[in-house]
Amino acid sequence: MTTRRSFLGRTTAAGVMAGLAASPAAAEDRSGASAGDPAARRGRARDAIVAVNSGMRSHYAALKSDLIAQLSPVLVVQNDARGGRFTLVHDGTQESLHPVGEVFELAKSVSHVPLGVFSIIAPHLSERVPNVPGADRIDPHDLAMVAFKDTATTDWITPLRQYASTLAAARRQLDQAGIPPEMVVSCARVLDGALSFIEVSTAARSFDIRSFEDSHSVYAGIRTNMRYAAEAQIAGVQGVLRTWRARIGEEAWQDLYTVVLSQWATSELNQNSIIIRPCMNPAKVATHLIDLPAAEPLSDPVFVALDNLARIVQDNIAAELVFPSDRTAADALKGPQDLLADEILDQLGAATAYSAPAGAGRSACPVTRRGPASQQGGTVHDL
Repeated sequence: MTTRRSFLGRTTAAGVMAGLAASPAAAEDRSGASAGDPAARRGRARDAIVAVNSGMRSHYAALKSDLIAQLSPVLVVQNDARGGRFTLVHDGTQESLHPVGEVFELAKSVSHVPLGVFSIIAPHLSERVPNVPGADRIDPHDLAMVAFKDTATTDWITPLRQYASTLAAARRQLDQAGIPPEMVVSCARVLDGALSFIEVSTAARSFDIRSFEDSHSVYAGIRTNMRYAAEAQIAGVQGVLRTWRARIGEEAWQDLYTVVLSQWATSELNQNSIIIRPCMNPAKVATHLIDLPAAEPLSDPVFVALDNLARIVQDNIAAELVFPSDRTAADALKGPQDLLADEILDQLGAATAYSAPAGAGRSACPVTRRGPASQQGGTVHDL
């Protein structure tokens, strides 16, 4: 009887032979030496071996490209300042819109004011860790990287005054924005705090962390804005999901894939992912809701989402067929873990010590081992 393993073994071998036959790298001598030269034979042999992976990558990419056109239904969410651009991909069609009400963007815009002021003055901060409540949470090296300009320079004054003009224009027109009265008050509090700090600092041609803290004690106003932003986002996202769910039908919705594109800083507990999760099939949400961090806003977010999703889907199937009896290897191929991760951790003797979160401050550069960890005496010491 043909097992899944033996079937894959035969078909993979046939594909490799075809790839080798078509690969010029396997037939050429990359060193240019004579055919009898041992270095030339070694070079040809290595080219032939490398061609195996080149052939795999070519066929893998072809499968992924074809699979992209088959994916359906897919919800693609690109997080942005307006609450997210949502795209539904279904049976070869796409529809994109921003479902979140404008209150979301307005509330977030004003809440970001303290960060805007900070971004202007940060390069001129002292490299000395300030006496603030969270001083022990500030990495001195991080601070030194941010505070890269001379504290005596005053080239922060002009951009800060320009930003103040932007803030003042918003402050004058708050009453005309058509936002809830409570939000008018909270926005005014945030804007007034920033304007006060800018006025005092630019007049004195100096600033300090304490004055920045005092004039930006506006967290209560920001919390109010956050409440309004969250209400707008929940209502908008749930509304469009109900509309699209009714349109494609319950049967299709149960197989919905969702890819949420965001920056790294918001990729965990992303607001849109939180809202979408309970609206998906609970039996599939763990595998069908994918948070995908991206370094910068993407020019073609839908393609990026589908391209990554295609790889995830084909790896899910490949994992179970290529590694039918090795659950650990199959899970690694299906997930974000690298297949070599366990072996590398084992050889470094770090398999049980790797649970420390990124940035925990622990050195992760152990002494190189010679041979399996089980044959080594003592412990691995950090360099």
